[in-house]
Amino acid sequence: MTIENFLDGIHASVIHRRWLQMFTAFTRVLLAVGFIPPSIPKILHKPFTVLPTSHPVGHYFDALYRTGFYYEFIGWGQLIAAVLLLIPRTSHIGALMFLPIIVNISVLTLSVGFKGTWLITLLMAFAATYLTAWEYDRLKPIVFWTRKEKPARSRMQWITIPGFFAAGSVGMGVIWWLIGLGNFPDYLKITGLLVAMGFVFGLVVTLHYRMMPVGTLSKPGE
Repeated sequence: MTIENFLDGIHASVIHRRWLQMFTAFTRVLLAVGFIPPSIPKILHKPFTVLPTSHPVGHYFDALYRTGFYYEFIGWGQLIAAVLLLIPRTSHIGALMFLPIIVNISVLTLSVGFKGTWLITLLMAFAATYLTAWEYDRLKPIVFWTRKEKPARSRMQWITIPGFFAAGSVGMGVIWWLIGLGNFPDYLKITGLLVAMGFVFGLVVTLHYRMMPVGTLSKPGE
């Protein structure tokens, strides 16, 4: 039995239990409700807490508030994740968005000593992990499915692609010299270093290109 078949069996046995279906619906709504209220002040660009800046938590949120539209961006991210989680057809996307956001918040509240809140956010992180696992059947192609074909290969790619990036590095070195970027004493040496780095970068690009799968998705064993 493969790992995929093993996980398929566990997932099938879990999602067909009525009480777990109800628990999943409850958890989705609960997490969405937990995300929507905190997102509104951020979207409206209002302070999230009244704690003084002398407190580590207050200091952090004051700094976050002063980041401008990034503060609003976080709020929109929370709101979108919550809405997607509430809609059954998009719940898998909502779970994927929700998980990294709440894990980040959980680590943050723990690191700055946000008393009590760290436990709540940790439980929310566990709940988001559960919801992501619930969507295993819709997310499994990320892990278990692959693509059938490989890109076109040529031995000369090991020279032409790195050579292309190396040649481009020459132009970059000239631009750096013309605008005085970095105020280096010897731009000729800098250009040589850029060429070497460009060639190595090209080698990595070539290796990645030759190894990456392309074409249509297929299940393992096909």
